[in-house]
Amino acid sequence: MLSTSPRVAKPHIVDPERSLRDRLRRLSGGRRILVVSNRGPVSHVFAPDGSVKREDGVGGVSIGLASITRYTPVQWIASAMSDADRAAGNSSLNGSSASPDMSLRLVPIDHRAYDAHYNVVCNPLLWLLQHGKWDLLGEGRTMAEAERAWAQGYIPVNRAFASQVLRDLGPEGTCPIVMFHDYHLYLAPGYVRTARPDAILSHFVHIPWPATEAWQQLPWDVTSSILKGLLACDLVGFQTPESAQNFLVTCYSFLQGSSVDFGEMSVMFEGRRTLVRAYPISVDAASLRDRMNSSQVWQYKMDLVAQRAPFTIVKVDRLDPAKNVLTGLRAFDLLLQKKPGLAGQAGLFAFLVPSRQDIPEYKAYAQSVFRLIDNINGRWGTSKWQPVRLFYEHNYDQALAAMALYDVLMVNSFADGMNLVSKEGAVVNERDGVLILSRGAGSFRELGHAALPINPHDAAGAASAIEAALSIPPEERRRRAEALRATVVANDFGHWLGCQVGDLEGLKLSRGLVDRGVHHRRGGARHRPKGSQDSNGKNAGPAVHPRTDV
Repeated sequence: MLSTSPRVAKPHIVDPERSLRDRLRRLSGGRRILVVSNRGPVSHVFAPDGSVKREDGVGGVSIGLASITRYTPVQWIASAMSDADRAAGNSSLNGSSASPDMSLRLVPIDHRAYDAHYNVVCNPLLWLLQHGKWDLLGEGRTMAEAERAWAQGYIPVNRAFASQVLRDLGPEGTCPIVMFHDYHLYLAPGYVRTARPDAILSHFVHIPWPATEAWQQLPWDVTSSILKGLLACDLVGFQTPESAQNFLVTCYSFLQGSSVDFGEMSVMFEGRRTLVRAYPISVDAASLRDRMNSSQVWQYKMDLVAQRAPFTIVKVDRLDPAKNVLTGLRAFDLLLQKKPGLAGQAGLFAFLVPSRQDIPEYKAYAQSVFRLIDNINGRWGTSKWQPVRLFYEHNYDQALAAMALYDVLMVNSFADGMNLVSKEGAVVNERDGVLILSRGAGSFRELGHAALPINPHDAAGAASAIEAALSIPPEERRRRAEALRATVVANDFGHWLGCQVGDLEGLKLSRGLVDRGVHHRRGGARHRPKGSQDSNGKNAGPAVHPRTDV
């Protein structure tokens, strides 16, 4: 007998990863998306026999972006930064596949031009400016030197990148997708836009965008050129709503003829509308877990377990003035002064990655850090125990192993676009470790609710936070750790990429349509919506007070 019961439809389960892959395939028309950054996902070294071999990249941006290949094939364009990179650029490796879903194109750049671009303009000038540490710029630095480096380095390097992008774009009229990244390439989108008005261009700025006043430190034409280059894009992304809002105000203050919509977060300039958005970048939680199961990470964990103190504090940073390593070390020293009984019981693993040691300001800072570590170890250490164990190298697997073992993870940077260490630690830690997090880190907006917050300028306050973290009851530690992990997993790399894809899909659909929104035009009537920013940076808060001497 046939059943007369109504059929119950099986629920349709959507695979978010597959869905994002499908969206990216439709968005790109099945072609490779171009990802453009100064540093690539791999680097090159010379083997003993003189041949060139590839190694994993070392930059935070390149490591963070490498997960994009899980979702779409990419053509990655990056600088030939070393002699081995340049040799690879002149060999069959250039343009070849670095992985099944990624081909790498290295841009050959004159050594002197690249030195001026990277070691004068990008670092330290733009880096320190955008991290609020302009005061650390060496006294010998002059604006005349900066302007020379801008003309002889920053502009030529950006032109070289744009030329490579144009060579790799598909036929005109195909709306190719180009995703630029970070402060090394502020001008390149403008050069590409001039030649290919049909391209869909985005630029994601990984570091903080400071308030308008900071940009007044630079020559006026430099700041305006940076803004014009970014506004050649269809979409400009930042880590936080605060940075996105600061960018809008900077456009409003510096660019005559710009039309800024603070409610819809967009800028009209020279007939083009640019969306401005906040997309907090994150980690690929699934890939991190897979890596934690590797034999290399396991061995590093075993080695570190043998060295760890009963209470283990971990700090993982590039050795960079903006990362505030000195204050973190002073906080640990103050903790031992306040609680001398912790000597021998609390130890600090400091994983510091060498960074830009050809730049005088960075080299001097590193020397100060090494001296302080020696002083702390001399004051509190014994022949059998050193309170600070320094690991001065780039070893990602070793750092991940340490983050699995921390009781306290200290992130006390002055300013960070995001700070992925705080998110990596939340995913991989196995001890219900406590996160101490600077209010200056971009990740504080997402993770601050389950972390112990600190003022990055206050060493005594950081010492008190370490003391508090070590005394938190196990149940509260577990609750905080689970909250951190859940937040990161729910807002992982796929979520970050998917939010951008959604806006790019909308841009592609609306290409050619006139925006009819109400804008705030420089020099005209000014009005801003009331209310605080939401998580997307919309509905900006207090009224803007633009410069009147422009």
